[in-house]
Amino acid sequence: MESKIEVISTVKIQLSPDLYKIVDALNRTLKERDLMFGLALDKEDENKAIFSIYRT
Repeated sequence: MESKIEVISTVKIQLSPDLYKIVDALNRTLKERDLMFGLALDKEDENKAIFSIYRT
């Protein structure tokens, strides 16, 4: 069985200490709709984060 993850959207945003809480709430709430959310630090700007939405 192969699992395919599709990137729906990616946006660069200002880094904030509570961003992970939003991503966690979205993942917990919308996993039944085959959606997954990610947050990564921007390698080019330490004050930015990259927020991604995936379809699983």
